[in-house]
Amino acid sequence: MDRRAFLADSLGAATAVRLPASAQSLTPRGKSGAIGTTHLLELREGLRSLVQLDDAYGGDEVRSLAVRHLRRVRRIINTGEYPDTIGRQLQLLVGESAEHCGWLAYDADDQDSARRYWGEALTTATMLRDLNLEVMIFSSMSLQACYEDRPRDGLDLASAAQERAARLGSPVLRSLIASREARALSLLGEGKSATRRLSEAMRLVDGADTGPPSPEWAAFHGHAELDYAQGLLYTELGHHHAAVQFLRAALAHQDRTYGRNRALYRLTLARSLVKAGEVDEGSAHAVGSLEHLEEVESGRVTRRLGEVTGLLRHGDAETARRAVEELTEYAHARGAA
Repeated sequence: MDRRAFLADSLGAATAVRLPASAQSLTPRGKSGAIGTTHLLELREGLRSLVQLDDAYGGDEVRSLAVRHLRRVRRIINTGEYPDTIGRQLQLLVGESAEHCGWLAYDADDQDSARRYWGEALTTATMLRDLNLEVMIFSSMSLQACYEDRPRDGLDLASAAQERAARLGSPVLRSLIASREARALSLLGEGKSATRRLSEAMRLVDGADTGPPSPEWAAFHGHAELDYAQGLLYTELGHHHAAVQFLRAALAHQDRTYGRNRALYRLTLARSLVKAGEVDEGSAHAVGSLEHLEEVESGRVTRRLGEVTGLLRHGDAETARRAVEELTEYAHARGAA
């Protein structure tokens, strides 16, 4: 099956919004018909489908579909007729769609585009005074800052997200942000503070049933995500054997619908195994990750694959040499595709 065609068909089916006839054939000076709740729900379902496709396949190929969806919502806002209540929801959907375009660009490792879309989304969130959207944007920008080796910015952004998340009250949401604060702190070399924040994140997620529910966009966060965060923390501290224990758990507990995360987790586990001196097992996991990569298009995952390949090149074991050959052959074949 051609993945690009599958993704396009999936989004097309999800976003076949049944607008009034005049909205189906807009002219440069024309106006669409009345937009109601049904149309809004269908547009929102399109965004939900994009999120699910990203979870499964990564951001590289999904993002062009997301940009088209964002343009569609903008066009409806500027040509449609609707009451103020629907107008606010359409504006919110623009902000959420722009945030997701930013996330997809981040995952595709197009960081300038990610910043541009997140800036647009933040403008919308500020205009609407929507705390949930602000939390989502600041949380995503915190991850990007850490990814770009700007941990102080990452901590400030996560703190801004945490201040807003506290007002929303969801333990899961506060746990998610605490884990991102911990990530920034670990990169700043503040291991004790990072450990405390991660312990708080675990406590909060264990108490998820006692507070308001988390927003839909935070559904991915749970014990697998926290195991992965703990593994990254130990990696930053240089405790690679301890990191392996948590990265194994993260991979074992991660839902199979999150294909991109499973690919990233397995390569991160391979990296920690190699650094812990377990070259044979690390090589096996690196090669085993190729089965995930057949379905995933993610710049972040591709970068991690390059890191693992580079580490294995320095190994003397026969398993490492064979793994490097397979990984390099795969990378060349994918680049030529």
